[in-house]
Amino acid sequence: MKMKLPILILLVFCTLGIKLHAFQYNEATYELKLLKPGNPSSSITIKLDNTGSYPANDDVPLDIKVQVSNEADYADIKIDIVAKENVYFNFSSKIQFEDIAYDPGMILLPGYWYRKNLRSPDNAPSVRESTNWLIREDRLSTPLVSVFDPSRQYGYSLIRMDDILTTALTTHDSGEVILSGDSDLGALGFGKNGDYTYLEFAYPHAEHPYTYIRKLTLVEPVTAFSKLGKGQKRTLNYRIQKHESKDYSDFVASIWHHSYDILTPVPLRDQKFTDLEIKKELVKYFKSSYVDFETLKGFSGVHIETASCESTGILEIGFIGRVLLNAFNALEFAEANHDQELLDMAHAIFASYEANGFNKDGLIREVVDFDKRTETNVYSIRRQSEGLYAMLFYLQYERRMKRAHPILESKVRTLFDALMKLQMPDGSFPRKFDTKLQVIDETGGSTPSIVLPLAMAYQYFKDKKYLDIARKVVQYQEEAIIGPSDYFSSTLDADCEDKEASLYAATAMYYMAQITKGKERDHYVKLAKKAAYFTLSWYYTWDVPFAQGQMLGDIGLKSRGWGNVSVENNHIDVFIFEFDEVLDWLAEETNEKDFAAFAQVIRTSMREQLLPHQDNLMGIAKPGYYPEVVQHTAWDYGKNGKGFYNDIFAPGWTVASIWELLTLGRTSNYFRK
Repeated sequence: MKMKLPILILLVFCTLGIKLHAFQYNEATYELKLLKPGNPSSSITIKLDNTGSYPANDDVPLDIKVQVSNEADYADIKIDIVAKENVYFNFSSKIQFEDIAYDPGMILLPGYWYRKNLRSPDNAPSVRESTNWLIREDRLSTPLVSVFDPSRQYGYSLIRMDDILTTALTTHDSGEVILSGDSDLGALGFGKNGDYTYLEFAYPHAEHPYTYIRKLTLVEPVTAFSKLGKGQKRTLNYRIQKHESKDYSDFVASIWHHSYDILTPVPLRDQKFTDLEIKKELVKYFKSSYVDFETLKGFSGVHIETASCESTGILEIGFIGRVLLNAFNALEFAEANHDQELLDMAHAIFASYEANGFNKDGLIREVVDFDKRTETNVYSIRRQSEGLYAMLFYLQYERRMKRAHPILESKVRTLFDALMKLQMPDGSFPRKFDTKLQVIDETGGSTPSIVLPLAMAYQYFKDKKYLDIARKVVQYQEEAIIGPSDYFSSTLDADCEDKEASLYAATAMYYMAQITKGKERDHYVKLAKKAAYFTLSWYYTWDVPFAQGQMLGDIGLKSRGWGNVSVENNHIDVFIFEFDEVLDWLAEETNEKDFAAFAQVIRTSMREQLLPHQDNLMGIAKPGYYPEVVQHTAWDYGKNGKGFYNDIFAPGWTVASIWELLTLGRTSNYFRK
């Protein structure tokens, strides 16, 4: 059959007057794009009839049927699209809510968009770039978009209900592209129409007004077209739900439970290795990466090529290097398993940092590059805190083993004394500063990271000043971070909303609960729970699809339980450390059993899926070097793109994170009497 126009865009106004219990929306618009290869698109506008149907005709060779099922507190939308001729199409809908104003409406696309993304810099997704956004589903930790009105204390969510099992390659990042095969992947979004908010879905995927292809790089929009053969049908299913919530934090919690209940992620069943066997593989990283630069020794863990895994001359104390935490992990393992070679390495690392790991001002030498003979002159509260964290675990362990380290103890206390001078009147700590403690970046997003070593120091030294300082920090956390639900810029390589900010906030409250009692402790439990929901919102509740030829799909990666990183750095990773222990603790303290259940999803998904081992190296050159930048969506950190890793990675922190994941009870054991 010949079409009168080579390419058609069909805009359908649905006037079904769909009513839901306790809420309704007045209008849904449907857009159908049809593509004849080699031609640009044109459009035609029609209306559905009062049954929600649009019959095929000479211009549009598709039958379209929209069915709405109303339940007590939600509505399910089912769309059937049947081809009368071979056709390439993209179908989308905007659902407007005339009771939700765009301002002060707060958007949530889990793991990607929080409020208006105003913490994000230019050239990353935010409302500064546009008020209207459509996002491919595999960027989202749950294929869901939602909006909350704090003045009305309720909001709405739109979730994809279909199994999203397949995707297909495209040849270009932008423009109109035809999928190379079958794909279930769609898109979700939101926008402003007049003064009000709409939520949107599309199939197959599309991204407007820009697509985000790499760090701080927005390019022209993309619209994918799927082929539907004559007589074939595509069915799309979505659910709209109302959520009554007292504030945005409560809304995020409601959305997470809603996502968890609908998608019901289960632990990965096929576990090939025991925890001990996994640690033995990770020990191969320790032994292969050990470097001796005379003044300092450690495990080379940053800026390493995935193709070779050859050590570099850089030692980093925290953040992505985690030299001392890995040294402590190696020490515990070596002593328990009678591995003298590894034991000597671990002791040598700590001895070198005790002797040469602090500068003349008492700060830990955070990043030293022995190849270039340089070291950073910009210090961070996060790396200093992570160094103290590892040292205090080491000192406590050594004390229990009847081995004393008075010099290191003294240097640790001197470092605390120096850092205390940085504390602001509101209790916060600046993110970055110089060797003379002059503030370079006063942002407080990293502040919670210091609570962990402060609580540990109070336990170890029995000095109340550390508890007093920590209390000032958590007061700031409550007022500036957890209270307003403003979790941002904890990571050091991005300025935006990020997972680690909420993770550290929740973990800090866990540590405070270890050293306090009564109502104070109960208060910290409540704060930990609030922050934990934001952390959980970054972790995938579903398995994104990969196309054949995309390595991560070919080796069978299941993304559920992995966490997206930040708005700015749009990939997944295994940043978990002890957060699963926090989730187990919260499950007991608050009777939220979903916390413990999802912690088990995280454990089973992260522990070995991409563990490089003999004859199954997972795209990494050496066993034990657990990968880092796992590119699960149409975004790359610099090289390779979806289905692959970036060519440079930092196994120092990934090995440390997986190790702590496998070491249950480490924190509670530290604080035992």
